[in-house]
Amino acid sequence: MNNSITLQDLLNKLREYNPEEVEIVKRAYEYADTLHKGQMRQSGEPYISHPLKVAYILAEMHADRDTICAGLLHDTLEDTNITKEDISHDFNQNIANLVDGVTKLSKMNFSSKKDQNYANTRKIITGITEDVRIIIIKLADRLHNMRTLQFKSEFKQKENALETMEIFVPLAYYIGAYRIKSELEDLSLQYLKPDMYKKIEERKLRLEESSNDCLKEMLYKIKTLLNDKNIPNEIKIRTKNIYGIYKRLNEGHKLSDIHDLLALKIMVDEVENCYRTLYLIHNEYHPINDKFKDYICNPKTNLYQSLHTTVFGPDDRLVQTQIRTFDMDKVASFGLTAYWDEQKGKARDVMQDDLKQKFQFFKSLTEINSMFGDNQQFVNQVKTELFADKVYVYTTKGDIIELPKGATPIDFAYKIHTDIGNTMVGVFVNDEFVPIDYALRNKDRVRIVTDELSYGPREDWIDKAQTSLAKRKIKEFNKK
Repeated sequence: MNNSITLQDLLNKLREYNPEEVEIVKRAYEYADTLHKGQMRQSGEPYISHPLKVAYILAEMHADRDTICAGLLHDTLEDTNITKEDISHDFNQNIANLVDGVTKLSKMNFSSKKDQNYANTRKIITGITEDVRIIIIKLADRLHNMRTLQFKSEFKQKENALETMEIFVPLAYYIGAYRIKSELEDLSLQYLKPDMYKKIEERKLRLEESSNDCLKEMLYKIKTLLNDKNIPNEIKIRTKNIYGIYKRLNEGHKLSDIHDLLALKIMVDEVENCYRTLYLIHNEYHPINDKFKDYICNPKTNLYQSLHTTVFGPDDRLVQTQIRTFDMDKVASFGLTAYWDEQKGKARDVMQDDLKQKFQFFKSLTEINSMFGDNQQFVNQVKTELFADKVYVYTTKGDIIELPKGATPIDFAYKIHTDIGNTMVGVFVNDEFVPIDYALRNKDRVRIVTDELSYGPREDWIDKAQTSLAKRKIKEFNKK
């Protein structure tokens, strides 16, 4: 990443996709530049270099005008004597709301640093319910701060890296912004476990070198097969990010077990051709049957879609191929931020609507937010219920339900519908009868048996449930 980004670079980027907004963005830059005059970063650069780079990261995602302006102004409320009303008056209400959304709450309202931190973390996490762009600006801000973390003290480095892993990585995952998520993971690991990071990086490089010929040969062969069938395509080589490898090694896998260490990403024009491509690949290279996943008909809970199949490539190497359309690839890399390109002016509204309707975590977050007045309890609940490990289970219709690890059929029932939870009398998992506090596992098929005449949920279910929603519903029922 080139560190000397200039205003001109930002405006050139903007001209590629939104030329009519150049003037207002230039004005936002000059406005911020004047306000931050004389302020320096720890790197010794003038402070304005930070908001400028944040705006540039946003422009790389083709962010809309208000988001870019807010990126340039994102530290003005905190670090200068300007007010939200000033920004609203000098620009517009939207930009003022976005800047306010990413601004830390002032120390004056809190008795301790700890209280202030919890309140700020809550503000960031719940910002998504107001306007998802607040999170996106915050992610760009965090990404640039992590890229320049070398100028901070070692304590600060570790503190920032830990917070990034605990809060920002899950948020990036939830909105589907994989590129940002992967880079944040790697940057954090670099500071949290520097030796481990170096070791894996070296092994990864050696592996990439030794696999280069095999992957190139496959790429060429698959390209020829697709071209012969007149299927428009683009193929790229990708290797798992360093943190992804670290996580698998940490779970006790050997490097040679990680089947998606090397992957070919194959983009084609339409869904039907994804399946034709799959057939052509399986016809050429033997697949490993239990490593096939269809995320096109069964998208991940953050809308990620792709076919994954691991095959025996040349030199007896295992290679994962990911097959998707060009549009799916945009969503796979950029998540909700891909809408800026696809929806143009309507992007923000479509992002918010989709979040509410299609993202399961959104409902859980709203639920937790309404239940916990205390910021520390709120943050801890979000970390355990939403940001920790998850399990994905199936309904009898084949819908995928996302739950925190350790969740029971009680959580499942209430997530489907209050009445199902309230009238549940038994549970079958994978066609076998299980107790009501059975811990659900990935890929379980869950069938709830209900009875209209049941006595309703028992008090002790509260302790067996993991999710805020289930606990609240059981309490409400028992009050009656």
